[in-house]
Amino acid sequence: MNDPTVPPDGGPAMLDEAPGARASGTRLGLSNYLGLAGALAAMVALFSALSSHFLTYETFSTIANQIPDLVVMSVGMTFVLIIAGIDLSVGSVLALAASVVSVASLKWGWGPVPSALIGMAAAALTGMVTRGVTVGWRIPSFIVSLGVLEAARGLAYQLTHSRTSYIGDAFDFLSNPIAVGISPAFVIAVVVMIAAQLVLTRTVFGRHLVGIGTNEEAVRLAGVDPRPYKVAVFALMGALSGLAALFQVSRLEAADPNAGVGLELQVIAAVVIGGTSLMGGRGSVISTFFGVLIISVLAAGLAQIGANEPTKRIITGAVIVVAVVLDTYRSRRRRA
Repeated sequence: MNDPTVPPDGGPAMLDEAPGARASGTRLGLSNYLGLAGALAAMVALFSALSSHFLTYETFSTIANQIPDLVVMSVGMTFVLIIAGIDLSVGSVLALAASVVSVASLKWGWGPVPSALIGMAAAALTGMVTRGVTVGWRIPSFIVSLGVLEAARGLAYQLTHSRTSYIGDAFDFLSNPIAVGISPAFVIAVVVMIAAQLVLTRTVFGRHLVGIGTNEEAVRLAGVDPRPYKVAVFALMGALSGLAALFQVSRLEAADPNAGVGLELQVIAAVVIGGTSLMGGRGSVISTFFGVLIISVLAAGLAQIGANEPTKRIITGAVIVVAVVLDTYRSRRRRA
C-alpha cells in the first residue's frame, strides 16, 4: 500500500519531508532565482540603454516606494495559489478596507491605529467569507471571489457615497521616506515577505499548504483537515489587502472607492512570473518578489521611453502569457 503521506506525483511528504526533498527543492529554487534575477538585470540594462534617465537612484527609490501594496498582496496571493485557489476580489477588498478606514477616521473620530486595525479586520473577514463559502458549499474560489469582488466594491461605494474621502496626513508616517529615501511601507513589505517565506519553508503550516496544493486527498488521509488551512490562507490574503490599503491611503492621503480596479491582475501576474504554479503545490515568496520587481521595472521603463498605454498593455500581457507558458512547461517536466 502506498504511504498516504506522500503524494503520488512525487511531491513533498505531508507530515515529514522525503529524503533528499529539501536538497532538490533548494536546487530548483536557486535555478529559478537566478533566472528571474537574470531577466530583471536584462530588463534594467535594456531600459538603461533606451533612456538616459532610467539608471538613476531616483528611479529605483520611486519604484521601491510605489510597490509595497503590490508586494504584500502578492505575498498573500502566493499562499492562495499554492493551495490551488485563486482570489479575484483583492482589488475590491483593498478599496473596502480603505473605505472602512476613512469612515473610522472621519466619521467616528478614531485615531490612526484603531482605524487601521478595523480596516484590516474588515478585509480579513471578507477573505474568510470567500473561503467559508468555497469550503462550505464546495464552490470554486474563482466563482465565489468574483461575487465578493462586486459585493466589496459596492460596499466601498456605500461607505464613501461613491466619492473620494480625503483623510489628510494621519497615515503619512507610512509613506514619508526615512533612511536613503526609502519609506517605512517598503520596509514593512520586505519584513512581511521574509516572514512569509520562513513560514512557507520552515514550518509545518507551510509544508501542509504545499501538500494541500499538491494532493489534498493525501493530506486528508494523513489526518490533516485542509479546511482550516484554506480559511486561514484567504483570511491572510484579506488582511494583507487591508495592509496594502493603508499603504495607498498613506500615499494618496485619501480613500478612493475606485482604488484597486484591475489590481488583482497585476498581483496574479507578479506571482505567476515569479514561478508559483497556477495548479498549486509549488511557489516561493522570494520568487514572487522578483515577479513584482519585473512588473514594476517594466512599467517604469516603458513609461520613461514614452510608450503609450496600448503598447504598455500589449507588452505586459505578452510577458504574462510567456510566464504562464513556462509554468505549464515546468509542470509537464515535473510530471514526466
